[in-house]
Amino acid sequence: MNISLDLIQTTTLAVVLLLLGEFARRHVAFLQRFSIPGPVIGGFAFALAVLALRETGVAQLELDTTLQEPAMIAFFTTIGLGASVTLLRKGGKLLIIYLLACWTLAILQNVVGIGMATVLGIDPVLGVMAGAVALEGGHGAAAAFGPTAEALGTDGATAIAIAAATFGLVAGGLLGGPMASWLMRRHKVRVPEASESAASAAVETEEKEEPLGYGPLVNTAVLIGVVMVAGVALGTWFSETTGFVLPAYVGAMVVAAVARNVADRFGLRMHQGALSLVSSLSLGLFLTMAMMGLRIWDLYALALPLVLLLAVQVIVLLLFVALVVFRLLGKGYDAATMAAGMVGHGLGGTPNAMANMDAFNRRFGVRSEKAFLIVPLAGAVLIDIVALPWIVWCINAVA
Repeated sequence: MNISLDLIQTTTLAVVLLLLGEFARRHVAFLQRFSIPGPVIGGFAFALAVLALRETGVAQLELDTTLQEPAMIAFFTTIGLGASVTLLRKGGKLLIIYLLACWTLAILQNVVGIGMATVLGIDPVLGVMAGAVALEGGHGAAAAFGPTAEALGTDGATAIAIAAATFGLVAGGLLGGPMASWLMRRHKVRVPEASESAASAAVETEEKEEPLGYGPLVNTAVLIGVVMVAGVALGTWFSETTGFVLPAYVGAMVVAAVARNVADRFGLRMHQGALSLVSSLSLGLFLTMAMMGLRIWDLYALALPLVLLLAVQVIVLLLFVALVVFRLLGKGYDAATMAAGMVGHGLGGTPNAMANMDAFNRRFGVRSEKAFLIVPLAGAVLIDIVALPWIVWCINAVA
């Protein structure tokens, strides 16, 4: 039996799963302790249910996730609108360290992938596919680089890369929070008071703002919509002009950051409460849809050698974050938050990173503004300066 849900039904289901996931996160001690994001809980539980229905032959489900991409673009637009240059300057050193760590990780993942593929006796190109392509790049990079690898003679590269990206998305969403929580306990990290954190400035601003209501919410929604349109246009123009693909959400984040700093220059203030509300809603909706739409059965395509390869990739990433990145970032609350983020985008994608950090910060009641600016900027945009040429070189070198 085939069951098809239309746009409204799928969106309603996603909202219900989001609420159930948040409820479970607040009331199940294990989930709360390890800061598992609500969207991951609700969406992944549903994906498991769909898998059970499929495997037992009861039903196959088709979802209309049309709103997934607009929600993602809206979320990254709100991140860009929070990218004040003043705040970025305060985190300048951390930004450089985190970016260097991202570049190192991209290089390391391909080295590990090629090395493990050689040891296991499989095509080294598949090691690249299950390395930085699938883990740092996600499903988009898997779909983009797969045909390139296949054209060079590696059969099944696209399917393997997409399956590996699915594995990474699940692992990144499940491991980021627990890693950050363990680092907090292991190093006895003190949670900063609001007055000591970058979040205090935002809180003080919100207290002087007009109460959140129809006016501020509509004004903010219009601003986000205009920036989204401009950002998508920028991404399309850039891709057509240069031949390099600039994701729509990255274009929107860049335009939003420019808009924010122009507004700051002329003394125009944005309603932080409205921005925060739209940010939380769009992130929750997008990530829930992404998780509930996971085709877990694609993981069946992973033969034992690739399962071992991915297991080693996960271990290497966790060790790299715990022993190197966290220490270089200062072993503080911001560092722990960014560690959760790196596990998220180092295995699954930037939305995973943001959800991990959001769940982790909500557990302790203090938002790391530096982390929320640095992680998407480095992990979604600047990392490609090194990662993309490195991936292309590796594919050609070992093909």
